[in-house]
Amino acid sequence: MINLKINNMPVQVEAGTTILEAAKSIGIKIPTLCYLKKINEIGACRICVVEVKGMRNLVASCVYPVSEGMEVFTNSEKVLKSRKTTLELILSNHKKDCLSCDRNTNCELQRLSYEYDCDCHAFAGQMNEEPQDTSTEYLIRDNTKCILCRRCVAVCNKTQTIGVIGANERGFATHIGTAFDMHLANTPCIGCGQCITVCPTGALVEKDELTRVREALANPAKHVVVGSAPSVRAALGEEFGNPVGTNVEGKMVRALHLCGFDKVFDVNCAADFTIMEEATELIGRIQNGGQLPMFTSCCPGWINYIEHNYPDLLAHLSSCKSPQNMFGAMIKHVYAKQQGIDPKDVYVVSIMPCTAKKGEKLRTFTDGIVDVDAVLTTRELARLIRTNSLDFNNLPDEVMDSPFGEYTGAALLFGATGGVMEAALRTANEMLGGDPNADIEFKQVRGSKMIKKATYNINGIAVKVAVVNGIRQAREICEQIRAGKADYHFVEVMTCRGGCVNGGGQPINIDYNSDKATLITKRASVLYKGDRAMSNRTSHTNASVLKIYEEFFGKPNSHKAHDLLHTTYSAKPKYTKE
Repeated sequence: MINLKINNMPVQVEAGTTILEAAKSIGIKIPTLCYLKKINEIGACRICVVEVKGMRNLVASCVYPVSEGMEVFTNSEKVLKSRKTTLELILSNHKKDCLSCDRNTNCELQRLSYEYDCDCHAFAGQMNEEPQDTSTEYLIRDNTKCILCRRCVAVCNKTQTIGVIGANERGFATHIGTAFDMHLANTPCIGCGQCITVCPTGALVEKDELTRVREALANPAKHVVVGSAPSVRAALGEEFGNPVGTNVEGKMVRALHLCGFDKVFDVNCAADFTIMEEATELIGRIQNGGQLPMFTSCCPGWINYIEHNYPDLLAHLSSCKSPQNMFGAMIKHVYAKQQGIDPKDVYVVSIMPCTAKKGEKLRTFTDGIVDVDAVLTTRELARLIRTNSLDFNNLPDEVMDSPFGEYTGAALLFGATGGVMEAALRTANEMLGGDPNADIEFKQVRGSKMIKKATYNINGIAVKVAVVNGIRQAREICEQIRAGKADYHFVEVMTCRGGCVNGGGQPINIDYNSDKATLITKRASVLYKGDRAMSNRTSHTNASVLKIYEEFFGKPNSHKAHDLLHTTYSAKPKYTKE
């Protein structure tokens, strides 16, 4: 243990602890801009500098280790002046359109500039000019707002291991970009949006679709239907000051009705359809010598990843559309038929925790009609609610509309890592003739472990499964399968650690002095609590789903079901410089 003083307060911490961590242990918050715990600890922004007695120069507290007898001052005149000057220098090369920026009031640079009483014009001079990169369907890069903190680079390289962005050029010309400064659309970017969630400013934002949604809502010729993903209800409340882990499903439904949507349904219903189709497909592969292991196909970032990097393994993917695209297809071709509405007059909006879903909506068409018309992230939904001047926290609870608003506990689990696997196992157990009274909680596939493996004996069949928690570990599984060293039957892959509750479209949490484990656990707990509270916890007990099978599809994996609920995949081209 090391003994030191911070602002004359005695502190005792373990050897190897940084000054930043030591200060936090006694409730002293040192400001940071580039720091991401365990991911980006590089001391680049110089906002976290502190004064150490006996040292001439200030030191970056995020990387400087404590030592015995050290005396640290985090708020001396020298420290405060240095931080203010650094902030003003950053502002001198920053596009200052704060009032119209997506991150207004939730921008770390803006907050620190206010706290340190900065003059944004203190260092007027040349500014870098670079056009926005709007080439993708899911995000916008605006380097005129970039502060070169390199958080996005660290997350893309270290956490996601995609590595499509980095620092280009040197000196004043330094900027974050792709190889050869290609458009992002011409790289193997998978659209996960994790770079957005760590950006301290508005340099990275999702591509806005609120305008087209508002236009649809204002068009009397359009029947506008909305559906939300399971993890949206677990995080939306954070946008309105609720504690992390607050379930706001009822208020969300009420808000969507008040925003003018004709029907408020739940993508959870489509998740139950996904399990019916996916479990049936898995059993068919097991019993008929099909391609194994079978990969889940719910996560668009994962689909993008395998199409870019492992096209030889595409046959392992389930042919099921994601719940989002199944939802859109059924609304336009089942619900519309039930209501006597022309599918072309139905406008489908999905609320997703994920930016990659914005690209996924263009992946599938049914009878020449796109399944989903617009995708809003959880953050965009919060903006829509604010634009409609709704007092969210005081709204009464409402329930989803029927029949596509009815779901089971299994569908809720889709938002957490291991959830798709657990939901599928619950139904596969019964389809394979397993014990219907067995415990339906497959807890071995839950939790934060990066790769979770389990074997379940179902009616004499040893079903081997694996759950990949984060795209970084997907490479390991793919290489095993490519080498013929994996004997799994079913593999779930989620791009984002923790699953959709930690998706790139979720509310931005700016406590970067902590890792995300607690945040993920609290959001996921909403889904597990919701599952336990449900009377029906298996997808094959959803009465609405069974009725639609009876009336429209006949049975899972039927020809009609394949036409509407399944899709195909293809290898992505190898890109070169534009």
